[in-house]
Amino acid sequence: MTSIPTRQLGTLTVSAQGLGCMGMSHGYGASDDTQSIATIHRALDLGVSLLDTSDFYGAGHNEELVGRAVADRRDRAVIATKFGFANKLGEPTAIRGDAAYVRQACDASLRRLGVDHIDLYYQHRVDPEVPIEETVGAMAELVAAGKVRHLGLSEAGAETIRRAHAVHPIAALQSEWSLWTRDLEEEIAPVCRELGIGIVPFSPLGRGFLTGQYRSVEGLAEGDVRRTQPRFADGNLERNLAIVEKLNELAAEKGVTAGQLALAWVQHRGADVVPIPGTRREKYLLENVAAVAIGLSADELAAIDAVAPAEAVAGTRYDATSLAFVNR
Repeated sequence: MTSIPTRQLGTLTVSAQGLGCMGMSHGYGASDDTQSIATIHRALDLGVSLLDTSDFYGAGHNEELVGRAVADRRDRAVIATKFGFANKLGEPTAIRGDAAYVRQACDASLRRLGVDHIDLYYQHRVDPEVPIEETVGAMAELVAAGKVRHLGLSEAGAETIRRAHAVHPIAALQSEWSLWTRDLEEEIAPVCRELGIGIVPFSPLGRGFLTGQYRSVEGLAEGDVRRTQPRFADGNLERNLAIVEKLNELAAEKGVTAGQLALAWVQHRGADVVPIPGTRREKYLLENVAAVAIGLSADELAAIDAVAPAEAVAGTRYDATSLAFVNR
């Protein structure tokens, strides 16, 4: 059995890279539960302990899937799940962070996962109508009750993080961070580091785009969320492909794939950073895990930054509606 290094999210010890499970149930077209469970098992065998899910992914299916996958190996898994979207896919977005909903959502997640505690419980998006103190206060009660071990926030702004941490220690902030999404670098990441909060980047491969596999949306399944995202739209797509081509050249020089180079760049953001690339297939899991061992010199990091500067990325990461719910 291979093992990868560990890192700290606050006081929680996890593998230096996790596995994002969302795509096994949500967002990227049809999936196969048997294949997904085999991928989760392989991840655990490789020492990938952090499994990331949410009650929103597949309207609860993803939690049930993860629960089935870890049922006979719970001690090897660090289960992270999220609450906050009080709706189903396709319905108008509704965010809830009130205390009653926090308790209700946690109990429902525990049932779907088939476990007696959640290792890391995130608020998926901040509810603008509920003070963060109420939300985190209710989450802290879950810790006291033994239902949750550690608390997290997702896509929260710097001031919200400070206020939340004052109520109960926050172990991790989950936010998008990659070569083409660096929103949190200026203000949010420094606050996390000041407070000792780990950072869990989701979509560290730019929803797969930075791997170089996608040349157009035509290759994406019907219903794939990327078909509606600005960076995959005509005009933007072509400009972003130019970045990937340059990344491919650097990767070839180093003898790795473009995806591995992009993922290694995220791994090098700091010892408190634990990316969670998502995949449903063992082939890509192995490729992603191998990126943990890729060393990058200061010159190599500078070269990557030079070919993929944040200002060169065309299009926003979400549409206007979804952007309204991040970093607040």
